[in-house]
Amino acid sequence: MKVILQETVQKLGKAGDVVEAKRGYFRNFLEPRRLAVLATKGTMKKREEDMEALRKKAQKAHDEAVKLAESITNLPTLKMSAKAGDGGKLYGKITSKEVAELIEKQVGAPINKRDLKISGDINVLGTYSILVKLTSEVQAKCDLEVEPEGGRPVVYDSQAVEA
Repeated sequence: MKVILQETVQKLGKAGDVVEAKRGYFRNFLEPRRLAVLATKGTMKKREEDMEALRKKAQKAHDEAVKLAESITNLPTLKMSAKAGDGGKLYGKITSKEVAELIEKQVGAPINKRDLKISGDINVLGTYSILVKLTSEVQAKCDLEVEPEGGRPVVYDSQAVEA
């Protein structure tokens, strides 16, 4: 019998798919848990309307992500200061949460720390490349420069270098 999945069911399909299911599986498992409904003319028409609404919503979210990615990519190099010792090694690390908050302040939109991919740990002074994965298709790239706190000179191998 043909059914329309209301939610994603493992080994059967994704939400909105029309799939073939055995009568007992539908009656005893899918229907009581509201995971699927019987595919009739009325439910098929409602499914098409729902799918159209989902497509519009997904397109709007994609457009917003592209706009946000452009604003992140157009940012100048982000600067962050941190306490550093000899050799430019930081006291602690700069976390992805701190970086996400810095990007949020610059673009004015929420950024999840889990969406950031940073090239290596930020535990030494220098420039780091940051990849912000907004959606599965939309990514933005920016740079972060970690400077010593107060702009004090940092000693590298017994030589004073102005940072």
